[in-house]
Amino acid sequence: MRMDLGRFPCSGAKQCIRTLFAYEDRRNTPAHVVYKKHSYLGCNSFFSQRMNPARILSNCLILFCLSLVFSGAAQAQEAVPWKDVLSQSPSWYGSEEALRIAENILLHQKQNGGWYKNIDMAAPITDTERSALIAEKSECMGTTLDNGAGFVQIDYLARVYQQTGGDRWKEAALAGIDYLLAAQYRNGGWPQYYPLREGYYSRITFNDNAMIAAMNLLRAVAKKDPLYAFAGNRRRKKAKQAIDKGLDVILASQIRVNGQLTAWCAQIDEEDLSPAQARAYELPSTSGSESVGIVRYLMQLERPNEAVIQAIESAVRWFREVQLENIRLERVENADLPRGYDRVVVPDPDAEPLWARFYEIGTNRPIFVGRDSVVRYALAEIEHERRVGYSYLGAYARELLATDYPQWKAGR
Repeated sequence: MRMDLGRFPCSGAKQCIRTLFAYEDRRNTPAHVVYKKHSYLGCNSFFSQRMNPARILSNCLILFCLSLVFSGAAQAQEAVPWKDVLSQSPSWYGSEEALRIAENILLHQKQNGGWYKNIDMAAPITDTERSALIAEKSECMGTTLDNGAGFVQIDYLARVYQQTGGDRWKEAALAGIDYLLAAQYRNGGWPQYYPLREGYYSRITFNDNAMIAAMNLLRAVAKKDPLYAFAGNRRRKKAKQAIDKGLDVILASQIRVNGQLTAWCAQIDEEDLSPAQARAYELPSTSGSESVGIVRYLMQLERPNEAVIQAIESAVRWFREVQLENIRLERVENADLPRGYDRVVVPDPDAEPLWARFYEIGTNRPIFVGRDSVVRYALAEIEHERRVGYSYLGAYARELLATDYPQWKAGR
């Protein structure tokens, strides 16, 4: 909004209005808009003029009203934190702030269409950083599906394109989709990193919902979701083939014990689809966390076949069998500990059920593993650093059993 400041009797008034509200860019707290204090020396001449009381009151009212207008405008362009970039109203994605973030996303995108993880792409970028990002475009070994890398960026760019029609945003989103398609193994699984890296990074990865996030996005492309209408028939066909192959991997990798289907390991071997180890504290096991995302994906299939239905019913039965009752996870403050607190399991007959992150295959006993890779059966037995630095217990399947599964069952 352009304000006509010519109506004021002196330049001091203009200076006062211009400096009434201003943004202070905080690199470490991009989510916040901070109002700066200003010296209103420029206003002195304005208020020191010989005016009658009515004129002074009139101008003060004008200043007050304009301050409200500028305050509202400032709030409308308030910086949005990266964690909230997909939670805005549709029209926001055509705003100046949305386009600034979109430019950042393009700067961070590598030549293969992927992105690195754990980067705040809503944060302002300096000229030095901009030059470095451009120079590093070809450094693709860190592009990954881990921790949501790629999925947020593609979705965001699609929203900006939907609001603006800018080809740059569309082409970058398409490059991201092509990256996901290229990263898929021939057998239908997705690794954690692509290009492939030695070690657990090449395992087919359900951990942190990496593979399920890829399949959810590609399913939206395949189904011609309005947000991805620009993808075209060729990519839609490829996306459909990709999610069909991914479904085959899901069904083939469900852990079977004594002839009974249970749930899934958080990562599986990329060749034989058997449960596999990732980091030192992530041993082959049945996951009470990642299996939730897999079941939710299966429940969203429009016409599930008998194999899919059996996979869902078996996993739900397993979740019910292994839920942990009469305990709760409590944070205990302790200033003597490195992070100032500990996590402990305490008895509570009124507690809602919990699930372990890892269950021992065959016994369904919750297991707790620290950086020494030794299996233990109590949270208190592993090192403090892991107890407070990793999720071993949680209400992972609570909503699945209480809400999602009954709704799916009723809709069949």
